Amino acid sequence: MARTSVNPTYPDALYHCQLFDGIPPESVDMLLACARPSSRKVRKGEPLCVEGDPQPGLGILVAGTAQVVRETVGGTRTLLGVLEPGDLFGEMTAFAGDARWPATVEAASDARAYLLPPRFVVEPCMKPCLAQHNELTTNLLRIVSEKALGLNRKVDYLLLRGMREKLAAFLLDAQRRAGHPTFELSMNRDSLADYLHVSRPSMSRELGRMRDEGLIEFHRASVRILDPERLRTGGGTR
Repeated sequence: MARTSVNPTYPDALYHCQLFDGIPPESVDMLLACARPSSRKVRKGEPLCVEGDPQPGLGILVAGTAQVVRETVGGTRTLLGVLEPGDLFGEMTAFAGDARWPATVEAASDARAYLLPPRFVVEPCMKPCLAQHNELTTNLLRIVSEKALGLNRKVDYLLLRGMREKLAAFLLDAQRRAGHPTFELSMNRDSLADYLHVSRPSMSRELGRMRDEGLIEFHRASVRILDPERLRTGGGTR
């Protein structure tokens, strides 16, 4: 179903958020009229939200791209994920007693996001949009579950000791989710190195070795796994 706004007030990306899966655009408009979301625009490099600040709601990126990052006291940054238009953020902590942003969301380009008040999801009103709130809640539970699984995958990558093991696990997971030997990476090499917590030059050299050994092919963000079994078992020399 084409999910295009019937209300020009809101950008189309808002209607592509997983939170509204299965809900017709005209019903999404009723929900948004009820929720009355606020919006925030920032320039590249500026934060949409800052780790530890009070969290007023669930965020939906509607324009630009953003990175979800955490920073240690010592200044070490870890990339937790990359957001594209329509992606939700802050759903893991929005309903905590003292809700605070669990990570900083930093604009990788000029960006805009909408914030939905949490009560909008858990305290449905008695207006015509009431019938859609059950779907909204079901969608949110699915999103939270998938996000938790994604964080578990990241922990698995970080627990692996070698560069090749980390890269192989990440690429095989990406291929499995894409359902095809060729797929597009959702982040550039700098971001991928941050995500896997490895050196960017060392990672590039390892990718080159994997290509030379006939395990993978790549061009920019496009990757093709040529021999998944050898990749899974570490194939070739390290």
